[in-house]
Amino acid sequence: MNNEIVLCCEEAPCHSYMIRGWRAPRGRIAMISMHTCPLAMLGGKNTGGMNVYVRELSRELGRRGWAVDVYTHAQDNERPRIVHLARGVRVIHVQAGPMRHIDKNELFHHVPEFTANIIERVAEAGIHYDAIFSHYWLSGLVADGLRKAWGTPYMQMFHTLGAMKNNVAQRDEERELQQRLDSERGLMVNADRLIAANPLDRQQMIELYNAPASQIDIVPCGVDLSLFRPIAQRLARSEIGVPSDRRLFSFVGRIDPLKGIDTLIRAIGLLLEQRADLRRHLIVGVVGGSAEDSGEAMTAEMQRLRALRSELAIEDVVLFLGAQGQETLPFFYAASEAVVMPSHYESFGMVALEAMACGTPVIASEVGGLTFTIKDGETGFLIPPHRPDLLAAKMLELLDDPALRQRMGDAGVSAALRFGWPAIADQILAVVGDLTRARLAA
Repeated sequence: MNNEIVLCCEEAPCHSYMIRGWRAPRGRIAMISMHTCPLAMLGGKNTGGMNVYVRELSRELGRRGWAVDVYTHAQDNERPRIVHLARGVRVIHVQAGPMRHIDKNELFHHVPEFTANIIERVAEAGIHYDAIFSHYWLSGLVADGLRKAWGTPYMQMFHTLGAMKNNVAQRDEERELQQRLDSERGLMVNADRLIAANPLDRQQMIELYNAPASQIDIVPCGVDLSLFRPIAQRLARSEIGVPSDRRLFSFVGRIDPLKGIDTLIRAIGLLLEQRADLRRHLIVGVVGGSAEDSGEAMTAEMQRLRALRSELAIEDVVLFLGAQGQETLPFFYAASEAVVMPSHYESFGMVALEAMACGTPVIASEVGGLTFTIKDGETGFLIPPHRPDLLAAKMLELLDDPALRQRMGDAGVSAALRFGWPAIADQILAVVGDLTRARLAA
């Protein structure tokens, strides 16, 4: 896969079809990802599966001859305003409010400026979009404003729902503000089309927000099958430096209370109580966030997790490895006995799909989209959330039965084949076609 990123030094809007050898595009899509940039390192507070989705879908659409402009909030004066991500695909950083990272709840107040600046830029460029695809509720508010200005229909994908996050929140600080819930409720009605990642996601939109069922299309998330592929476990372990006498379990994702990392840490404590002999042979790698940060650099959740690790005296087993590059993740997946996802809520669970594509079983909470991605007992195990005892038991089962790991890994590779990005792009373009025809008929 070609991951080369070409920087555009021009501040003036440019037309990607004017690149030498590039024909006029089959169509244009404005991809809105206001609060997080698809170029950002994964594993941070606001980066994860959605970043991958926006980036990889845009690349696939570019390969099809579509021109895609991804609009995101400008956070850094040092980064060029326009970055050519791939052939036909641009990431355009739009200033709105302070030029720094802004918390999503504060960023809400800059939606009008962000929208107005996109409208001004597009008017200067003299281009027209066939459709808008907005991601997350903030981007949906932007898309709603752009449709008013351009008359261009928009598809909305939430990726997570505020009402669902509040349903599983354990502390007040984990709850979403009313402004998010109200915004999502409005977008459910206003969007020309809603994209759900699976049937449960669709049902939650209907039950929690009274979303019109006829306006919801189910299109799953995808996986780059050229990057996430089976790798011999011995080779993968060597690549990331796992000692020959150690067995690895991995968590990959944001350091966030919703991810249930504390359940994983408690499970390791229980596992070592039952099998003290494993202490010298076990590593649990937490991939995401910053590594062994200290003081003010640590998030509150990282502090809580490190304190729990210390309380259970398992600092030598549970390692916080920080964010890793996308090219490195396949080796972490393939080197692991299993990838563990003890989440309280997942709308889809892209990490599970990536791990399966690499031939690695997934042990995950029986929540949200994970119940559709993972086949319990075939590609991994599904367990109730907040059950470290059951998680420990399933980890031990895989440790004691290498043949089971192999069978589940093989089944995961087969299951992942239907989620390649070309198949996902086909489904999204079908929705674009429906919107375009409806607009012409109006």
